[in-house]
Amino acid sequence: MKKTLTYDDVQIVPKYSELEHRGDIDLNTKFTKNGKLRIPIVAAPMDSITEYEMAYAMWNFGGIGFIHRFMSIEEQSNMVGTLKKEIEKDWKGTKHLEVSDETREWFENPLIGAAIGVTKDYVERTKELVFSGCNVILIDVAHGHHKLVKEALGRLKNEVEGEFEIIAGCVATGEGTKDLCEWGADAIRVGIGNGSLCETRLRTGVGIPQVSAIIDCVTIADSYDVPIIADGGIRNVGDVCKGLGSGADSIMLGSLLSGTKETPGEIEKVGQWPNEQLFKKYRGSASLDSKLDRGEDKNVEGNSKVVPYKGKIRRILGDIVDGVRSSCSYVGASNLEEYRSLVEFVEVTRAGQVEARPHLLD
Repeated sequence: MKKTLTYDDVQIVPKYSELEHRGDIDLNTKFTKNGKLRIPIVAAPMDSITEYEMAYAMWNFGGIGFIHRFMSIEEQSNMVGTLKKEIEKDWKGTKHLEVSDETREWFENPLIGAAIGVTKDYVERTKELVFSGCNVILIDVAHGHHKLVKEALGRLKNEVEGEFEIIAGCVATGEGTKDLCEWGADAIRVGIGNGSLCETRLRTGVGIPQVSAIIDCVTIADSYDVPIIADGGIRNVGDVCKGLGSGADSIMLGSLLSGTKETPGEIEKVGQWPNEQLFKKYRGSASLDSKLDRGEDKNVEGNSKVVPYKGKIRRILGDIVDGVRSSCSYVGASNLEEYRSLVEFVEVTRAGQVEARPHLLD
C-alpha cells in the first residue's frame, strides 16, 4: 500500500541563498497553457467566496477569481461583463503612464474566469460567458476523472466560438491527470476531499493527501505542458508555500479568503456596541445549506458556518505574497520556477508538527 502525505506531514529544507531583497522575487506563474498570473493565487468558485467584487479584487492584485455557477446564466454573464468593463476603465485611466510590457499585457488581455457544470445548459452558459468577456472556463465538478467531463471538454472545444481556455478537475491521481490532458484540458485542478468544509472523505472514504496528490499529478502534467492548480487543504500561508513547492503552478483558496469584505453576503452583527462582533457566512458548494438554495437535498458532502469578518482581502493577499517570497528566500529561489526545482521536503513526526507551532500560545 502506497504511503501518502499532506501539508502537515512535511517541511521545507532551508538552503544556501544569495538573495538580498525579498521584494525582488518574481511571483509570476503559468496558469493555463497560454495564460499567466502575477501572483499564484486563485479564489475558489464557491457561492460564499467569488462573485464580481472578489473577482475584481483578485485581478487587481494579480491573481484570479472564478465567478461561481450557482446563479442564472444572465446573472453570471452580467458579472463577467461588468468585470471586463471595469478593467477596461482602469486601463483607460492609466495607459498614458509608462508601464512595463508585462503590466500592459495584464490590462490589455486580462484573464477573466467563471465556472460551469457538466449537465443541463452548460454549453449555452459557456457561450454567453465567452461572449461577455470570459476567457477562462472552469469545469467545476467534484470528480473530474469522469465521462461527463470528457464529453464536456469535447463539446466546449467544438461548439463554442471565441478565444478561451478550459480548466478541468478535480482529480488526485496521475491517471486522472493524463486523461484530462489528453481530453484537451488547458489546466488541471487537483484536490479531492480536502476542503475546510468538505466531508467527502468522511462520507465516502475517497481522497488522497494533498502533497502526494500534487506530486503525482505534476509528474504527468509536466510532460503535457499543462499547469496544475492545487485546491484545498490550505490552512495557513506555509501550506501555500508547500503546495507550490510540491510543483503546483497556483493555489486555489476558499477558507483563507472567507469572511472578507469582497465575499458575497451580508455582514452579520452579534452583540451590542462596543462589544459587538462581525461575521459572514462561509459554506461548501456541496453543503446542505447551499444545495437547498438550489432546490437540491441529495449527496450532501459539505458544511456551512459563520466566520469572523476579516476586512478587505488586500491584507490577506499581502500576507500570502510576503510568506511565499520569504519561503523563496529560504531556499535561494528568485522566482517560482526556481522555487519548485529547489524545494526539498522532509517528513516530520507528530512531535515535529507540534514543534512547528508557537508553543507559548498553548
